[in-house]
Amino acid sequence: MSTIAVEIRDQSGKGVARKLRAAGRIPAVLYGQGMDPVALALEPRGLEKLLSSEGHNALFELDGGGSMKGRTVLVKALQRHPVRGELIHADFFEIDAKKTISVHVAIHLVGTPVGVSMDGGLIEHTLREVELDCLPRSIPDSIDVDVSEMALGESLHVSDLPLPEGVEMKTHDELAVVSVVAPKVEETPVAEEAVEGAEAAAEGDAEGGGDSPAEG
Repeated sequence: MSTIAVEIRDQSGKGVARKLRAAGRIPAVLYGQGMDPVALALEPRGLEKLLSSEGHNALFELDGGGSMKGRTVLVKALQRHPVRGELIHADFFEIDAKKTISVHVAIHLVGTPVGVSMDGGLIEHTLREVELDCLPRSIPDSIDVDVSEMALGESLHVSDLPLPEGVEMKTHDELAVVSVVAPKVEETPVAEEAVEGAEAAAEGDAEGGGDSPAEG
């Protein structure tokens, strides 16, 4: 299992966070059931590399010596700079390998629907992730869905998703995940000249008012 080096920090606040970032580190917090939050500091490059290679739901151990050494955690939340996109804060959650946890897992579409390749349809991927309950070591990297047999007008729902053994779906079964739809056909605009001609004809009829009866 991968490890991330951390240090326990005694101070908190914006000033401390700025000093940490200036030194190439970021603040983090460790949460867990039945424990007070623990303030940490770490180098963001190692965490970014781990998440890039193993995914957001990766399990890893903290390496900080003393009470932090060997704690198994996963990422609870990440905060990034709104402009530069760099990691500026992380929250971890300590897990018990024998207790079920809830996680959000991405849905990955596999293949090209026949309704797209043969009939010119479009894919609408409306649900990008689902919530699952499972043991920490059973967290799937993603939920892979084969859409190659989907015809034009067909949809797949949460109830159609394949789940690994020991994994329970928490997202509502009836939600649509992906659909193959016909492309929207834009209405051909009526020629401007035809509209003007129709308007002119209508105005002419209104002004004429029909033949007046002869006076006796």
